[in-house]
Amino acid sequence: MNPNAKGALLALVAFGVFASHDVVIKVLGATYSPIQIVFFSVILSFPLATLWLLRDQTHGTLIPRHPYWMLARTIAAVVTGFSAFYAFSVLPLAQVYAIIFASPLLITVLAIPILGEEVRLRRWIAVLVGLCGVLVVLRPGETELGLGHLAALTCAVGGAFASVIVRKIGREERTVVIMLYPMMANFLVMGALLPTVYVPMPIEDLGRIAIVAVFAWIGGRFLIAAYNTGEAVIVAPMQYSQILWATAYGAFFFNEYPDMGTLVGSSIIIASGLYIVLRESRSTTSETPVLRTRSRPETGTSPRIGPFLWPLHPKKKKPSPK
Repeated sequence: MNPNAKGALLALVAFGVFASHDVVIKVLGATYSPIQIVFFSVILSFPLATLWLLRDQTHGTLIPRHPYWMLARTIAAVVTGFSAFYAFSVLPLAQVYAIIFASPLLITVLAIPILGEEVRLRRWIAVLVGLCGVLVVLRPGETELGLGHLAALTCAVGGAFASVIVRKIGREERTVVIMLYPMMANFLVMGALLPTVYVPMPIEDLGRIAIVAVFAWIGGRFLIAAYNTGEAVIVAPMQYSQILWATAYGAFFFNEYPDMGTLVGSSIIIASGLYIVLRESRSTTSETPVLRTRSRPETGTSPRIGPFLWPLHPKKKKPSPK
């Protein structure tokens, strides 16, 4: 098996594990508030996160070099995590994925003011077409939009914002700082809010939350292996396989079947995202923010894999003026 095929296969396994992770969140969301699920997910993720953090051998303190950007990213990660857990709790899985798939489109837009990216006409058209796909999924005026839809949109926007900030400051910040701050913020914020929503949890539900933490760990390991093996342009589109898992899991566990609007809108969003990935892979001037993001929206509940991959793909140098 050639490296790209192996990388694609590893990524498919990774996103299958992540989809299973989201099924468990949905099951728990039927009983518990997202605040409680996020809080215990963070607690049970800390031992595994420690193993990740031991790989950070750079010298320095836990004080960020870019405190304002780190604060913005931490807030975005906390909001994204809460929004994602809430959306998975109340909406069909396939619909949540379809909306979150807009994140690469938003990364392309946010890269303009934050990274100084130049986005040309074709990519702008792809972004606009993809956002039209989001409208097809939501169908405002035809379907009743609720807090779950707003949460899924917030997850897409917040995840894109956090990812672009990581692209901006990630090479100058220690991996331990990038990973630890959102998890600590979730622990503190959700812990402060927990008394207002707490419901006693039997041991089997604590076990389910432990499964969420383990699945996030396993999925991250497979995704790192995928990017270490294959090219980003091959591995990155595998994230869209989650819509297949969502459809299968939704039908099997929750009696959910995506309607025509979700299927058509998802197809439009995925096609636009694939076009952007392919355009970035051919670019000689872009810093390729979508290809280099490499992971799902940041939730601050488990370790983020992106920082461990940056040394493998050095930042492009701009040609010196003649």
